[in-house]
Amino acid sequence: MIELEQVSFRYPEGEAILKEVSFRLNPEERVVLLGANGCGKSSLLKLIDGLLDPTGGEIRYQGEALSASRLRQREFARHFRRDVGMVFQSPEAMLFNATVAEEIAYGPERLGMPEPTAVARRWAERLQLEKYLATPPYRLSGGEKQRLALACVLACQPRLLLLDEPTANLDPRATGWLVDFLLDQQGLTTLVTTQNLSLATELGQRALILGEDGRLLYDGPLDDALTDTDLLWRANLAHAHRHVHADGTEHRHVHAHGDWG
Repeated sequence: MIELEQVSFRYPEGEAILKEVSFRLNPEERVVLLGANGCGKSSLLKLIDGLLDPTGGEIRYQGEALSASRLRQREFARHFRRDVGMVFQSPEAMLFNATVAEEIAYGPERLGMPEPTAVARRWAERLQLEKYLATPPYRLSGGEKQRLALACVLACQPRLLLLDEPTANLDPRATGWLVDFLLDQQGLTTLVTTQNLSLATELGQRALILGEDGRLLYDGPLDDALTDTDLLWRANLAHAHRHVHADGTEHRHVHAHGDWG
């Protein structure tokens, strides 16, 4: 589906964010992208979504090189934009239409899908937004905006869904709802970024771990990664702190982020 070969990226006048990253996303995989703040997770998703161009290496979609010039070709862009969808960590960046109904219908309409208004209503119902169809998106709560952004992407019927820290601004109840919803989606490939290791096991079976130097440290089973304390420490996904017991003795343990027990 999507393949990265030795992909590197740097912003103009900046240091390299990603260095020689290679992996492949296969149909219907559920993959979790882990890494510390600033390691390039969001930039990597934007590269896969065609919003940024690699400064080195190549990204291939269905065997064809993905680039800004390729995305200017209407037929290629139409297929790619229908197949690949991304939900940003801050949903406000995606929302600009006058009403919730118009927001959800926008993508299907641009892609030439039939009955975009009916599609919008259907996805509003699935994501519990039907009572807000005539409401301006800015009036929604943070969790509702997150659901709206997800509805906008899913209404285009993507095969690959990219989610950037989707639970970062959600309360526990909304987080549980999102996890259940994603589990119910059939035939969908997902790549989800998170720093919450306790939640990661609910979001996928395969882990990609980026180091703070922008290199891929690990690609393999998620369960194996979460039990490898040395790997988590090197990725800055684990911390060490002291425990003081009632008898006054103290010792130091390494803990994974999200597990402060």
